[in-house]
Amino acid sequence: MNGDIVDLRAFYASLLGRLAERSIAMALSSIWIKLPEERLVGLGYAVPWLDRFGADAERVFAFMPARQGAVHWPPGKASATALVFEEELPLPDSSVDRILLVHAFEHTENPRQTLLELWRVLAPGGRLVIVVPNRRGLWARFEHTPFGTGRPYSRSQLVEALREANFTPGAWADTLHFPPARRRWIMKLHQWLERAGRRFWPLFAGVLVVEAEKRLQQGIPAMARRSRRVLVPVLTPQGATGFGAGRAFRNARRENGV
Repeated sequence: MNGDIVDLRAFYASLLGRLAERSIAMALSSIWIKLPEERLVGLGYAVPWLDRFGADAERVFAFMPARQGAVHWPPGKASATALVFEEELPLPDSSVDRILLVHAFEHTENPRQTLLELWRVLAPGGRLVIVVPNRRGLWARFEHTPFGTGRPYSRSQLVEALREANFTPGAWADTLHFPPARRRWIMKLHQWLERAGRRFWPLFAGVLVVEAEKRLQQGIPAMARRSRRVLVPVLTPQGATGFGAGRAFRNARRENGV
């Protein structure tokens, strides 16, 4: 499945997509801290969760990448959707409080530049929530879901990318522990498989969720310096010290007949 808006809407309209949406919403709820009068932006295809978590926000925008395409959202109201490039968001500096990335980070051409742009538009102490396919998970290996496209990530890769862009990783969650099967009898067991997966095989979750905070200052590690200079006391005779110096002095006197 491609990361196209038509395919994404079709997937989340299916039974498997609705189950995935519900599981991801539960994972987001475990790390989502309410911010009063927050300005929330969803990047990628985040509209199913913006409906859930944006009800109390001051304003909500749905930014959709140009390669993906865009749809009107929210339905029945004035459109809050914009077609954007991830590396050039149409927002001023420090203008939003939280950004939710779903079906976005794994498709970016330059992940570091995208994170730096997100850092720019986030307010001091702003929060970034990323939902990406897990490199170890089963969902990243099947292309009939949108989680089987793009570049999956491991926890260590996400931590490294966030720290390089001046973000501090915080709370983690994982979800989609049930297989991406289309058979109804397997989907009926998704709740049991999800609970069992969180307990017994969390490393193989289909999706990783991480919340990171914008860091204003970054420390530069100091490098230990080793001096190459050899300090010698000025009153120490050069080339001869101690007992060896006295013996050399006596031998010199004998040779000179003194």
